[in-house]
Amino acid sequence: MGDFLEETEFIWFNGKMQKWKETQTHFLTHSLHYGTAVFEGIRCYKTEKGPAVFRLKDHIKRLIESGKIAGMEIPYTEEELVKATKEVIKKNKVNECYIRPIAYYGYGKMGLDTKGAVIDVGIALWPWGAYLGEEGKLKGIRAKVSSYSRHHVNSMMIHAKISGSYVNSTMAKMESLKAGYEEAVMLDTQGFVAECTGENIFIAKGGKVFTPPTSVCLKGITRDSVINILKDNGIEVIEKQLSRDEVYVADECFLTGTAAEITPIRELDDKKIGSGSAGKITQMVQEKYHSIIHGKDKKYEKWLDFTE
Repeated sequence: MGDFLEETEFIWFNGKMQKWKETQTHFLTHSLHYGTAVFEGIRCYKTEKGPAVFRLKDHIKRLIESGKIAGMEIPYTEEELVKATKEVIKKNKVNECYIRPIAYYGYGKMGLDTKGAVIDVGIALWPWGAYLGEEGKLKGIRAKVSSYSRHHVNSMMIHAKISGSYVNSTMAKMESLKAGYEEAVMLDTQGFVAECTGENIFIAKGGKVFTPPTSVCLKGITRDSVINILKDNGIEVIEKQLSRDEVYVADECFLTGTAAEITPIRELDDKKIGSGSAGKITQMVQEKYHSIIHGKDKKYEKWLDFTE
């Protein structure tokens, strides 16, 4: 986290493979000025059958839907973008990577009106380790409740990954880092727990797991995967409004996200959660998830898109 990108060789851009360093955009690109891009974060993992992308079709579907919510008609089908993602993985000869598809209004028009603006679409990838650090995944991270509220459902479209929305997350993230924490927990405009800056949040209490409803947070694909894993292992999952004090007295707390994967929170606002380390439910989910993404669990192989 915080390190410069480890460059790969090729980026898929507007239907063609281009050299990483040759893929440029003009500084008057519309989405640079107005935050109107839509994007995804996806991971590819090494398996015995070769590189496999975790829930690729679901991510690409959400990208298209984000475009629709934002009023942007992405000029490629889901099938074309799934194929392009696999092609750029093979072209770069990588086994594991983080993948960033993005669609944005390009050069040629300025002002808030996007009618007739050019839409550029690209897919880049690079090697990227644990977003919140390997130690964080093992021992848990320290978080604080942010002074910044998560967007109200009607002030920004919270189910779309629109780049401008993430200014909210960046400010909360930097506030927490400068205060000596690794992550921020963001509340909704009513004061209930919504999510973190780039992850969904879960707590465990009395053998049950609780998570905020998607009326206040992004419909995370890792979130959905974890809910399925928990239910398949006989653990009840309840979606409900969570107050910050419910997190303080939880037995366990963990985050889910493509970049962060499954990361425990060991402290919130300097209050130790549970034992102060990854609890039994968190560890079980981490182990199951790790097995699934590396193709070692046949039951969930449907979640993997192999590139070969």
